[in-house]
Amino acid sequence: MTATRDKLKEGIQNGLKRGWGAFLWMMKIILPVSFLTAALAWTGWLSKLDFLLAPLMGFMGLPSMAALPILIGGLTGIYGGIAAMAVLPFTVAEMTLLANFLLICHNLIQEGVIQAKSGLNPVKATLFRVAAAVLTVWAMTFFIPTDPAASAQAGALAAPAQAFPAMVYDWALSMFSLAVKVFFIIMTILTLLDIAKSMGWVMPIVRALSPFLRLLGLSEKVGILWMTAVVFGLAYGGAVIVEEARQGNLSKEELEELQLSIGINHSMVEDPILFMAFGISPFWLWVPRLITAMAATRLLTLWVSLRKTSARQAA
Repeated sequence: MTATRDKLKEGIQNGLKRGWGAFLWMMKIILPVSFLTAALAWTGWLSKLDFLLAPLMGFMGLPSMAALPILIGGLTGIYGGIAAMAVLPFTVAEMTLLANFLLICHNLIQEGVIQAKSGLNPVKATLFRVAAAVLTVWAMTFFIPTDPAASAQAGALAAPAQAFPAMVYDWALSMFSLAVKVFFIIMTILTLLDIAKSMGWVMPIVRALSPFLRLLGLSEKVGILWMTAVVFGLAYGGAVIVEEARQGNLSKEELEELQLSIGINHSMVEDPILFMAFGISPFWLWVPRLITAMAATRLLTLWVSLRKTSARQAA
């Protein structure tokens, strides 16, 4: 009983410590990026640049201004994308589509390098994630239609409509509200995760998820690696995968299937919950990515099988 209590206490302490550190780190990104985005929108410059990506944004049912959080999130990380998204006038439907794009396609340079260290071509990894994000959001538009007229009106960020001090005041209020929500979300999630680690619940959860892994088209051998990436992110999962690749415990096909799957499905706990602060339905934050990952892995398996069959016939 005492040992259990000590483990629980350790998990809570570690979780609170990590949660506070993660919150401060997020705020260091969110506050400056969101302010620069709000200032850019206030100047009206955004409307002069949005035509560059307007066709792609239109294909995904998004207004042209959605290009800014997509570019920021893709080059920096999901928190930068969230910061830009928070200060632009999107509807809930548009935020739902944009959230799914950012959940799949963020921090592409850093995470592409990490995936490359385990043997996956970084260009292939990046292009795959971009294509998966575009196709996922496009498919979602059939179920979450956006209003073109409303999008055009929201995207028409013309000349400043308010004084600069008023814009700063509105930005500060919106950031305070977002910071409070993010604080409680981060502290709760990381504390629960550290409790699970301290209590030794991770491996039993992985074993229980074996049928789900098969549904995703993944080998049971990658269970703990998949779980690491899904819970803690691609950076942490990638480090473990690199070690496994060095030891030769997984085949090339198993590694590629895993890498492409977690390229779509990683940080499935913390990241989607952050978007719930915008009023987005949990269903749309989890289910589309799972379906996309499942389809991608199955198609890859089919492609590899066809190539092997063709090679045998040619021989």
